[in-house]
Amino acid sequence: MTLLLQYRSPALLHKTAYMPATILLPTSIQTRAFGIKTTLKVQEHIAKMIKNDKNDKPDSRKHVEMQISGPEPVKDTILDTMPLELRVPMSPQPMRSETMDHKWKTKDLEQLDIGESKHRIPDLISDKIAFWAVKNARKPTDIFFRNKYLHRSVMLEVVAAVPGMVGAMIRHIKSLQGMRHDGGWIGHLLHEAENERMHLMTWMEVGKPVLWERALIATVQTGFFAVFSLLYMVSPRTAHRVVGYLEEEAVTSYTHFIKEIDAGRIENVKAPDIAIAYWNLDENATLRDVVLAVRADEALHRDTNHHFSDRIHAGRESLFEDMEYTKDKPHIKY
Repeated sequence: MTLLLQYRSPALLHKTAYMPATILLPTSIQTRAFGIKTTLKVQEHIAKMIKNDKNDKPDSRKHVEMQISGPEPVKDTILDTMPLELRVPMSPQPMRSETMDHKWKTKDLEQLDIGESKHRIPDLISDKIAFWAVKNARKPTDIFFRNKYLHRSVMLEVVAAVPGMVGAMIRHIKSLQGMRHDGGWIGHLLHEAENERMHLMTWMEVGKPVLWERALIATVQTGFFAVFSLLYMVSPRTAHRVVGYLEEEAVTSYTHFIKEIDAGRIENVKAPDIAIAYWNLDENATLRDVVLAVRADEALHRDTNHHFSDRIHAGRESLFEDMEYTKDKPHIKY
């Protein structure tokens, strides 16, 4: 038979997993059945416990309190060593600086002159090959996605975000190897790549591709990245021409997208927050406004890449020759 004693011993609390106030004595200590009087052995055991409490070197009560309150919080070394520069978010900038002047509404977006039907007629053989390649690449996309313009847009932006980054990377390496300035291209190409990525982030907020569509998109992007990288190293002029024609197709696709919304076949839902913040749209902006803004960006990429191709062909790659300088902007080549 065991005996329950109401003795609050810090040392015993520590030894018995901090059982509050109640101590369970071993069965070797005998008592009378239903009796109150303890035996001499019990009295000796209690005296021994009290003596041990006084002789314990660690502060048992303090140790118990520490265990009850829990361990000290772990110090976040990653946060403590984070440079101040990284604590300030670097927000992506839109392609058109005029969008930051005021909140853009539907009327403002519709009045942008983007040259909706603008087309660069191919004259050189390489231009004709580039045009033919882009036109034929569109056919399987039409078969797979048909009128699913949200998912088609995801496919388009995953591919369209590659050329700017590839071009900037290759020109960056060449600038390092040649130990000379790039002519002002790298910044523009990186900005283009970031803009296309923001298009993708926007569409992912609106439409969610299913698993097989994601697999198809990832496969197409991987193949395009490899082919375009090789093409840019061999003939950057042709590579930019390909992008120019690709952006022409993008403008056409987004024009059809707008028509589907106007016809009521695609719901004109509220624009996602990421789009409103990026393009500085009105707080009541809709999906149609987002498509108008994206189409305007694609039109700018179309004109830029055709111009890049023309500059390479003309032997005037450096943009510094034709940049507009003011007195407060010195002629710094980078």
